[in-house]
Amino acid sequence: MNEKSATSDVVLIGAGVMSATLGVLLKELEPDWKITIFEKLDKAGKESSNERNNSGTGHAALCEMNYTTEQPDGTIDMDAAIRINERFQLSRQLWAYLVDHNLIGKSHNFITGLPHLSFVKGEKSIAFLKKRFETMSKHPLFKDMEFSDDPSKLKEWFPLMMKNRSTNEPVAGTKIDDGTDINYGALTRAMCDHLENKNVNIQYNYNVEDINRTKDGQWELKVRDRNGAIGTHTSKFVFIGAGGGSLPLLQKTQIPEGKHIGGFPISGQYLECDNPEVIEQHFAKVYGKNPEGAPLIVVPHLDTRFIDGKQTLIFGPFAGFSPKFLKTGSNMDLFASMKLHNLITMIASGTKNMSLLQYLIEQLRLSKKERMEELREFFPNAKDEDWELKVGGQRVQVIKDTSEGKGTIQFSNTEVVRSQDGSLAALLGGSPGASTSVSDMVSLIEECFPQQLNDWKPKLKEMIPSYGEKLSDNPELIAKVQSWTKQSLDLN
Repeated sequence: MNEKSATSDVVLIGAGVMSATLGVLLKELEPDWKITIFEKLDKAGKESSNERNNSGTGHAALCEMNYTTEQPDGTIDMDAAIRINERFQLSRQLWAYLVDHNLIGKSHNFITGLPHLSFVKGEKSIAFLKKRFETMSKHPLFKDMEFSDDPSKLKEWFPLMMKNRSTNEPVAGTKIDDGTDINYGALTRAMCDHLENKNVNIQYNYNVEDINRTKDGQWELKVRDRNGAIGTHTSKFVFIGAGGGSLPLLQKTQIPEGKHIGGFPISGQYLECDNPEVIEQHFAKVYGKNPEGAPLIVVPHLDTRFIDGKQTLIFGPFAGFSPKFLKTGSNMDLFASMKLHNLITMIASGTKNMSLLQYLIEQLRLSKKERMEELREFFPNAKDEDWELKVGGQRVQVIKDTSEGKGTIQFSNTEVVRSQDGSLAALLGGSPGASTSVSDMVSLIEECFPQQLNDWKPKLKEMIPSYGEKLSDNPELIAKVQSWTKQSLDLN
């Protein structure tokens, strides 16, 4: 930003997958709008969207058992699974549109099709998994799901995990081939490159330090560049898509909707395999059950990943703790986010989540040997020397007052907080995150741009053919969009 003061129609804060997705959508809907993105780091997609900071799972509830719950009467509630899957289908459609129109390069640079499997041990867990399969496989979104408790079949599905496994404890699994591994960092960078080609002004190494209302109802941002020079930028609309950094910026706006909200940071660690002979024996994402006492987002999984064109294998996550809201943030982030208006909410959260704090402490105390023991629950032959502990991304889970009480942590939610007039919005939360970025940003557009929406609907329908329809009610549409996205994204 050469001038000390500038204006835009839209300002996006943070060059992660959320801002990139919103930028792409708005640029297709309104090509003449002036859009500016401020990113405090030197490249796009370096924080939560980075391929090293997330699991890369295309979350569609195909293998994640935490999206289905067993009711007191024994039935399986799969509403969350349907909702997550339908939202992910929107993402696949937009990405397919962008690939078909040569806007973000080849699909193999950011997405790979591979099976998603669930894995359980013990009679009780097997009974749950079978009941889950019987319920889900009747739904058109999950009709291709398979179940097996036959060891010979399971050896075909995940040979690495079944080799030399004890026969004393029964095991079972489900499998569905319509899964994906996604390099969200590469996807984000591709979308940002496209935006720059469309004259979107992306300002790297620029930190937004304050956001205030102007007298005419616009938003004025105070920004600092890499050299310390301060300038201002005025915009009609501001989106705060800064990952863990969104909550502090939302608080600076002082909008009433941003009050009584807190954040709890959780970091992640994982084991990565560096033995090619081991890596090539596993081609799937395999999710287990949520451990007793662990938050819903901590589900062990053994994942094939594709990073920088190279196949690798990871296991995790192991929870960690840091008071930072971003991996590149400050140790004062958590304490600085505590304000008079959210203090009671934060205190209530602390008192009602003592088991979570205990779990985090236990995780922090884990040795390499203990982590390897957890891995061997999945992969009995795992050797210590083949695996290295890596630090993943930083997530900030939303804490707010709900019908369940004060200080409730929202573990499986991302949510948009917006001003009453819709001129400012912020996305908070960590899961399912990037997988449902398109759904989140389309909902934001509907809420924040109601006057333009009718004019935009035909273009939205072109980009996302199932827009405005509920996939669950239309098996033919499911088959149509899945066939198209599989072909365009080369997922067969």
